Amino acid sequence: MVQNNPDMRLAALRRFAAAITILNILGHTILGFEQSWAHPLVALMTAYSLEIGLELIDAWAHRRAPRISIRSGPRAVIDFLLSAHITALAVSMLLYPNARLLPIIFATAVAIGSKAIFRVQAGGSTRHFFNPSNFGITMTLLLFPWVSIAPPYHFTENLSGAGDWILPGLIVASGSFLNGRFTGKFPLILGWLGGFGAQALLRSLFLGASLPAALLPMTGLAFVLFTFYMITDPGTTPMELRAQVFFGLSVAALYGLLMVVHVVFGLFFTLTIVCAVRGAGLYLRALAAQRQDPTVSMQSPVTVRKV
Repeated sequence: MVQNNPDMRLAALRRFAAAITILNILGHTILGFEQSWAHPLVALMTAYSLEIGLELIDAWAHRRAPRISIRSGPRAVIDFLLSAHITALAVSMLLYPNARLLPIIFATAVAIGSKAIFRVQAGGSTRHFFNPSNFGITMTLLLFPWVSIAPPYHFTENLSGAGDWILPGLIVASGSFLNGRFTGKFPLILGWLGGFGAQALLRSLFLGASLPAALLPMTGLAFVLFTFYMITDPGTTPMELRAQVFFGLSVAALYGLLMVVHVVFGLFFTLTIVCAVRGAGLYLRALAAQRQDPTVSMQSPVTVRKV
């Protein structure tokens, strides 16, 4: 399991980082991304600086050696920044703040900061429970109402013919490989897809919604990216098979509820809410364990911070 195997986790991060980097480069040169090059660049600078700064602060607070230093080689620095790299590119790719850069900086800072602030005791150490990029996007959409999600068509705006099928096919194939080989999140994906289809059918049967329209988001590349690269974040989702399926079903069910009450950007809000509920559950479990055994601490000051 990737969360218990540092080598598998690192291999997954490297491949996720490579995939999202290639997609962003192709997006800004060929596919038709409507953001400027400045957006991913400021997101990366914000993410790198905050990730390093928070690590130095955490190391000082817990009286341990930082995981990187001026003597660290390039490979060690790159591996340390993989998570921040993925978060920054996801934020800059999915948000559309017109020509402004501040919302991108804000979203990236919130995403990276959430990993240090919102943490719970789990498995002998503390870990973050919010999906970083999704949390940063959610907070930005709530606090900057004029900011929107990048239009789904911009992922394939300049493609036509076979290209409209080849690109989604490649993303599905690569996402399936990454999640099947490294993260083990296929039960979560199946729970999410099955739940999404079920909520669409229920809305059609009982609320008069058009079934094709309710299922239409599944045909977009944005939905494919969310399914294989966001909801499956190994650091903020459960590992047990039943828990994975329940997590995916919960996100789908809450999405359906938000659609009923006409809340936009439902994908991002639902994932944030479900992560928050799961985090609260982990906190209550840790609190119960502490009450049963007072020697169990709610914090883990001697354990290296996991990202």
